[in-house]
Amino acid sequence: MAEGTEAQAPERLGGRYVRVLGLAALIGVPISVAAFAFLALLHWLTHFVWEGLPEHWGLDPVPWWWPFPWLLIGGALVALAITKLPGHGGHVPIDGLSAEPVQPSHLPGVLLAALGGLPLGVVLGPEAPLMAVGGGLATILTSRWAVKGGPENALLGASGSAGAVAVIFGSPLVAAVFILESVGRAGLRQTRVVLPCLLSAGIGALVFTGLGDWTGLPITTLALPGLNVPARPDLADLLWTIPLALLIAVGVRQIHHLGRLLVPHANRRPALMAMGAVTVTAVAAALYALLTGRSPVEVLLSGQDGLGTLTSEGIAPGSWALVALLVFKGLAYAVSLATLRGGPIFPAVFLGAAFGVLMSGLPGFGLGPAMAAGMAAATAAILPLPVSAALLIVLLLGTESTGMAPIVLIAVVVAFVAEQLIDRPRKDAAPATGTA
Repeated sequence: MAEGTEAQAPERLGGRYVRVLGLAALIGVPISVAAFAFLALLHWLTHFVWEGLPEHWGLDPVPWWWPFPWLLIGGALVALAITKLPGHGGHVPIDGLSAEPVQPSHLPGVLLAALGGLPLGVVLGPEAPLMAVGGGLATILTSRWAVKGGPENALLGASGSAGAVAVIFGSPLVAAVFILESVGRAGLRQTRVVLPCLLSAGIGALVFTGLGDWTGLPITTLALPGLNVPARPDLADLLWTIPLALLIAVGVRQIHHLGRLLVPHANRRPALMAMGAVTVTAVAAALYALLTGRSPVEVLLSGQDGLGTLTSEGIAPGSWALVALLVFKGLAYAVSLATLRGGPIFPAVFLGAAFGVLMSGLPGFGLGPAMAAGMAAATAAILPLPVSAALLIVLLLGTESTGMAPIVLIAVVVAFVAEQLIDRPRKDAAPATGTA
């Protein structure tokens, strides 16, 4: 039955598929511009709250109490979006990332939850709101040509998400593969989706790469400044990668399990749980600052802009600070996943990188391979989209570090398989208990 449906799918669209490709190309540029505006505003707000205001008031370094007022404001804004606006502020991050088209009426709630929470310290990333913005704008821009609820609508929504999320991933190829793998898990026909996604993300990327004499709009992408990655791994690097990936898979599962315990409470009392989550996050950041003498900001936010701290000589955390960072940021990440709004990827990347730095003290385990394995394993365990995770981390490491690809691929496979095996009892029990 499934095979017959699959075989007939191209006939249902017929010649309209070419029109879908044309629309995907047209919406790539405006969606990328909107994504740029969203990220620019997010970056400005983050800089203003955590750097600009403290410097203006002579609070250098940022004191331990500074996160409390901002996180409470952020929690209130997220709670408002969840309880009062259509769409409940967007997709719940503990459920992963959704490739389903977002209704335009849900966009105000998504934007309020994202811009109200993410720059004020919520431990989540911007990728989920970006996907929602891209998909929702695609629906708005193509509403005159696509049938509501029809197959074209799903394809254009996916291509809009790809065009938007390419901005944060720094690569249209990563975005297209990411969306392709996501919709594949959702049951959509992958070969039909890939072309609009590639076209929208590729044309949209011109906004940032430039064209001719125009250099494009400047964006901040993932980077690891100061990290010297060897041309090829040693045998010890390969051997240590396996237990590191296993440990990360177990750790990510514990974070996920803690978040799952909070989901029923968040469904019943969303506003109260959102405020509780930001309070826990603020306390975690304050304790980290008081115990280590470091900035509380390291526990907050997505960690995307803090990766360089882990590799910078003279300011990188020591072993004790790394342990505290993993504990406190992991706790804040768990409560944020269940009760707030945002994306799950970048905090996982940061935690994986931090654990890799901690493990790099093992005999023969280099810093570069350890961080590569840690980031790859954490990304694969939290999504889990193994191809996207591998591609994202390989590109993150840079063009001169392709020799680390074996480390990344081994870590992704080990973490993905371990996460699936660990999670199997819960999935097997779901039909009997009525839980997901």
